[in-house]
Amino acid sequence: MTQHQEQLAALQEIRSLMERSSSFTSLSGFSGIVVGLLALVGLGVVYGIMNQQHVSYSAVCQGQLPAATGQLLMLTALATLVLALGSVVFFSWLKAQKAGQSIWQEPGQRVFGNLFIPLIAGGVFCGVLLYHQIPYLVAPAMLIFYGLALINSSKYTFIDIHYLGLGQIALGLLASFQVEYGLLAWGAGFGGLNILYGTLMYDKYEKDR
Repeated sequence: MTQHQEQLAALQEIRSLMERSSSFTSLSGFSGIVVGLLALVGLGVVYGIMNQQHVSYSAVCQGQLPAATGQLLMLTALATLVLALGSVVFFSWLKAQKAGQSIWQEPGQRVFGNLFIPLIAGGVFCGVLLYHQIPYLVAPAMLIFYGLALINSSKYTFIDIHYLGLGQIALGLLASFQVEYGLLAWGAGFGGLNILYGTLMYDKYEKDR
């Protein structure tokens, strides 16, 4: 190997090290699968509550949701969200531990910081929608803000997250026009797309490693 080739190889190695140090690579694909499954379970609970209370989603769209039922649905959604975010942090922490890294170092802080800011804003906005008695836009808004959160954090981790975010936003916008399909779109986005993303990410970055 010539001196020029050795210098080029050294520069490439330095560049690779810099990219790894500035990007958060411990985001777990398995957590995406778990989030998707939790979302589908949560959706099943929501439909179960609505059936038990004899409330249809069309009634939700028309603003005819009883207060008690609405509280149960919000508690279910909140519990699903907490479990989902907890699973992302937990499985990413496990992956980081295996690699001898920490999710609390600067790359991880950038990812989770940029993820949580749009999620918190979205949660407040959904509260505003409920305050103004516009419950049929809550599911589309959740998808849109979740997609924005993924895109916002994708700059500091795997680029695949960016495309998952675009898919969530597209579903949210479609559900904003066809509000009667809001719950189905929510299940497809938080459930189906997350499971698909998690499976692809696990196969691409974690399988056999």
